Amino acid sequence: MPELRAMFDLSGKVALVTGAARILGQHFVEGLAAHGARVVAIDLQEAALRALAERIEDRTGRAVMPIACDITDRAALKAAVDRAELELGPIDILHNNAATKGSDLAAFFSSIEDYPEATWREVMSVNIDAMFFVAQEVGSRMARRGSGAIIQTASIYGILGPDARIYEGSHYLGRQINTPPVYAASKAAVVGLTRYLATMWGERGVRVNTLVPGGVSSGQNDTFDRKYSARVPLRRMARAEEMVGALIFLASDASSYVTGQTLVVDGGLSAW
Repeated sequence: MPELRAMFDLSGKVALVTGAARILGQHFVEGLAAHGARVVAIDLQEAALRALAERIEDRTGRAVMPIACDITDRAALKAAVDRAELELGPIDILHNNAATKGSDLAAFFSSIEDYPEATWREVMSVNIDAMFFVAQEVGSRMARRGSGAIIQTASIYGILGPDARIYEGSHYLGRQINTPPVYAASKAAVVGLTRYLATMWGERGVRVNTLVPGGVSSGQNDTFDRKYSARVPLRRMARAEEMVGALIFLASDASSYVTGQTLVVDGGLSAW
């Protein structure tokens, strides 16, 4: 039996993270680097990626490779993956983490009855279309080589319906919020895509799992925090760094016989 602690060691592995400059993405990149992986950080925001790479190198002593890329552009995506593998070697771990609220937050939080088609299509183009394109580009290479781990980020509202009562008087960064239909639908699609890829690529040595975060404290007002926390057995929202352990488990040999699964990190919300 391998030494148990070593099962979580990612030394020598190359990991690619999309949505790397976002709230959770920053923690995911740092967690992978701290466990020994050489990390490729992909996002649209070039300046934020550079700052992230510098900060993580200061904290962990490990370099992070930042690549600004629009993952909805398949040619740009291929070029980014080609560059990553040319400079660092074959990608062993893919964290398919990117998502969007679209370019118009007011439209994103529209009611069901008035939900704009343009916003629906814009969000879907990233949250599920591009998620497949990234999995296709990186996962196909893994399958040809006979090994790899893919982790895809969904959401608690991809497996549960939202409780509208939580949102009465709730704001995020000063804006009235809800759970939009496009968000729930796109995140549920992530779970289905994960199971599909896991069954199709399993015999070729590629594991595919879904990480499902519950509500993470990131700028919601006290009303939302109180109402959401009342629905959670642990009686609080999550901290962003509390998602990292689940990612390391799914990325490492500690989960070598785990595929097609949905790992929910929600403080017990889905148990009720």
